[in-house]
Amino acid sequence: MKALNRTFSKVLAGLFLSSLALSASAQDAPAASSTKGEFSVGADLVSSYVWRGFDQGATGPSIQPTVEFTYGSLSIGAWGSTNFAGTSKECDFYVGYAVSDAFSVTITDYNWAIANNYFEYDNDLTSHVYELGLAYSGEKFSASVNTMFYGADKAVDGADLKNAYTTYFELGYALTDNTSLAVGGLLVNEDAVGINAYGVAQDGVNICNISLTTSKDIKITDSFTLPLSGSVILNPMSEDVNFVVTASF
Repeated sequence: MKALNRTFSKVLAGLFLSSLALSASAQDAPAASSTKGEFSVGADLVSSYVWRGFDQGATGPSIQPTVEFTYGSLSIGAWGSTNFAGTSKECDFYVGYAVSDAFSVTITDYNWAIANNYFEYDNDLTSHVYELGLAYSGEKFSASVNTMFYGADKAVDGADLKNAYTTYFELGYALTDNTSLAVGGLLVNEDAVGINAYGVAQDGVNICNISLTTSKDIKITDSFTLPLSGSVILNPMSEDVNFVVTASF
């Protein structure tokens, strides 16, 4: 499994560089709108914090803000999550590039343990996890592959801890205009028991996220509508189930 995940990581890196080159050659002249950067801000209120099928242990509801700067096809942003009890905090940064209307590449810096010296970036000591992701989003079908390649995602190799290259993949399908189904899984190294960033014990390929999500817009005033969604999330890997309601602002 270790060789398989390293292969995934190399493929992702190759596709990342290739996609940037293809995009640069395809864009002879940037559109007028791409020459002006824009800032945006938003937030989600979630009844519980579940990520890729795994409950993140944040007791009660969480607020999850986003701040993003976009310049043409490039996006740079920060995403966070804090529960109302103040016992859970996460701050992530990302850089994304839209290769086309359907394909995108993203590098994300995850950090779930901010209290443990946030500015420590040594691969063997840091609490950060860096991930490379490729995503496709079509009219009905979507797909993504995400591989952690640096930081606090480790596997035991003899007496040493080395990068585990844990990979998450997901396939999605739009059943209707407001309802979608997603199935996701993990490729976990056989030596990464209890150490990798997901904290899971099973090795090999495991389905960890089967989710059904539906959404609706609630009209508050003539000028303000509140997007609301609900998700039923099954995790066969951890034998868990969650129901999450999300309000977006």
